[in-house]
Amino acid sequence: MSDLQFQLLAALVKVVLVVAALVQAVPVMTWIERRVSALIQDRWGPNRVGPLGLLQPLADGIKFVMKEDIMPSEAHKALYFLAPAMALIPALVAFVVIPFGPVVQISGRSVPLVVADLDGGLLFTLAAASMGVYGIVLAGWSSNSKFSLMGGLRSAAQMVSYELALSLSLMGVVLLSGTLRPMAIVEKQAGWFWEWNAFLGGLQFVGFLIFLVAGFAETNRLPFDLPEAEAELVAGYHTEYSSMKFAMFFMAEYVNMITSSALAVTLFLGGWQLGIPTELLGLQPGWTLWTLQILAFAGKVAFFQFVFVWVRWTLPRFRYDQLMDVGWKGLLPLALANLVFTALLAMSGRGRW
Repeated sequence: MSDLQFQLLAALVKVVLVVAALVQAVPVMTWIERRVSALIQDRWGPNRVGPLGLLQPLADGIKFVMKEDIMPSEAHKALYFLAPAMALIPALVAFVVIPFGPVVQISGRSVPLVVADLDGGLLFTLAAASMGVYGIVLAGWSSNSKFSLMGGLRSAAQMVSYELALSLSLMGVVLLSGTLRPMAIVEKQAGWFWEWNAFLGGLQFVGFLIFLVAGFAETNRLPFDLPEAEAELVAGYHTEYSSMKFAMFFMAEYVNMITSSALAVTLFLGGWQLGIPTELLGLQPGWTLWTLQILAFAGKVAFFQFVFVWVRWTLPRFRYDQLMDVGWKGLLPLALANLVFTALLAMSGRGRW
């Protein structure tokens, strides 16, 4: 097999594995969300379909497939059909530059455990993630419903407001690392866990918190779920959707949560790094070490998924004016101050160039 054939085959396998993992993680997260919310509210949660309710996501999937697919008579048919795909596909595409493991050796060839190891990978992720708002806005407008339109407009304003703070929080990591390549950013956080960017290694804990809060807003999760506030807008931008079209919006939200968590882990918490020098563990590069590093990445992402669920069932929803105040008067000035602080750190020689 030639090098070109091997690289194409490796890329295809990585694409299939990543897409399958993201899609399969959605039903798992729905079960976890129900169980955790039940624990928080002192009730049982799903416990009928299968042991501990483990087959409940399968029952939900069957329900989505079998429900009647309704379209409003005055809807814009083409955009109404297109909107769910425009919400889900960018969420999947944004993950392709996030490394989920180190460079491994297969048949004597180096294979980086990332779908696309791009030099400007961070910009690609931000660009792809920002495309998801088009699906939400089009869903709101094409449904020809006041509730849906209000949800779409709220989502557009919310994403514009919080993407500024989110992007600026990432620039601190870029300044210290001297690169936009996610794999290189992870490699520069090797060693002890305090060398990770969120801690003493980069002094980016403030940037990490800004990214985390903005990530909640970008994924439309409580307390930032104003685009689909049930008490005001029925279900917001997807009020008029049913069956698999609604399921695609549902999947897009959870995939966005996973992508946001994976990006936070990659940039601030060492990615697939174990947090302990491998020399002290007595491990040489090989499948034992590589498997541990992949599991470390998965464990960190799983922790942030739990945080998403925990916050949703703990904090109340913001009023819309409060949401805007947090974005423009709180996070944005703090992100600018963190960027200036990081620039001074880089000038003083703290960068990892």
